[in-house]
Amino acid sequence: MKIVIAGAGDMGTHLAKMLSGNGHDITVADVDPKALAELGSLVDVETTEGDTTQFSVLRKAGVRKCDLFIAVRSVENDNILSAVMAKQLGARKAIARVDSNEYLEPNSKEVFIDMGIDYLFYPEQIAAREVINLLGHTSTTEYMDFAAGKLSLVAFKLELTSPLLGRKVIEEGADEDLEYRAVAIVRGSRTIIPGPEERYEEEDMVYIIARHHATQSVVELSGNSQVDIRNMMILGGSRIGVRIANELQNKINVKLVDYNADKAYRLAEMLDKTLIINEDGRDTEAMIEEDIAGMDAFVAVTGRSETNILAAMLAKRMGVKKVIAEVENINYISLAESIGVDTIINKKFITASNIFRFTMATDVQTVKCLTGSQSEVMEFIVKPNSPATKGAIKDIGFPDDAIIGGVVRGDRVFIAVDDTHINAYDRVVVFSQPESVMRVAEYFN
Repeated sequence: MKIVIAGAGDMGTHLAKMLSGNGHDITVADVDPKALAELGSLVDVETTEGDTTQFSVLRKAGVRKCDLFIAVRSVENDNILSAVMAKQLGARKAIARVDSNEYLEPNSKEVFIDMGIDYLFYPEQIAAREVINLLGHTSTTEYMDFAAGKLSLVAFKLELTSPLLGRKVIEEGADEDLEYRAVAIVRGSRTIIPGPEERYEEEDMVYIIARHHATQSVVELSGNSQVDIRNMMILGGSRIGVRIANELQNKINVKLVDYNADKAYRLAEMLDKTLIINEDGRDTEAMIEEDIAGMDAFVAVTGRSETNILAAMLAKRMGVKKVIAEVENINYISLAESIGVDTIINKKFITASNIFRFTMATDVQTVKCLTGSQSEVMEFIVKPNSPATKGAIKDIGFPDDAIIGGVVRGDRVFIAVDDTHINAYDRVVVFSQPESVMRVAEYFN
């Protein structure tokens, strides 16, 4: 697939790295020659210098023959304009990043579709929604529903009290009546697709596909307990922080901390039921004085990874049960996990999840890039006569670094095992390492 990315910033660079690793022909355009040079030294892509709101630059980047145009520049008006222009020049699909929820309202989306933009995405809105979802499942690190809620992905770290410790991951004689199946284990820096002899160990990060009604009982196997959140502190008056506070301030007690006095005053006018505090989240004494120890949940979304990690570490040390931090620097993610941050939010991964499905030929309903394992979990609709329908899972040559977790067939829901046969139009949930994503997709196409 020929893909043109407008913008060589953090998000454009991450997308270029991810998509070029899947065999796509990538061109990145940007006005900053230094950013393009740095990107070119990291990944094998073509680069075009110039402003993508100019027809000459879009033509030079090869937009006329591109299958997908992705606008991720820092200014949303530039993204919208360049996406419209790219579509008019011949791009098969054009998608753009925006920074306003207003553009995503149904009536607004219809206007943009008429203009030629196929999809708009607002990373901060998606990130806020993900945080709110996780706050409803406090004993999990990651949580997501598939197939209209019939199957769920649950991720958690095994504690000393977990009854799973020492047990085999794959039980002998397992059949489709299982309530859940572990599809991956992150142990240290390794992501393991479990084999017959694999056993659970303390500190394992376990990714499980479960029937929806079984998710609560599955979570109890982690050794963690669900936390009833009544009091929450948000560090950072960013777009993410404001959206979270706005969604939750009528349900629980919310404190929002921001170091900028002017912003704090503006937030106090916007969020009438949220207590706004003008303090520096890195100031330990100030945070203790604001009763961080009395919080059930702490969310750090300042936009600075270092600040978020330090504040999350303090919250964890003070006994806060659920700690979530935005970590945009990918190199810091393992550090944040090692100091006990329960959940990491990363807008690059969130954006990648939304864009990745546009690059796949098969009918993929959902893609989620998992922060903890840097792998993907996907929901496919199986096409007739596709390779996946040619026999039992154990006989179709499915990639070793991927695993089918669950299948939905009409009203039936079952956990996939080696002897499971997949039919056309089944919905299947698959966990895959990044290297095999495109090969996995071919099995359902």
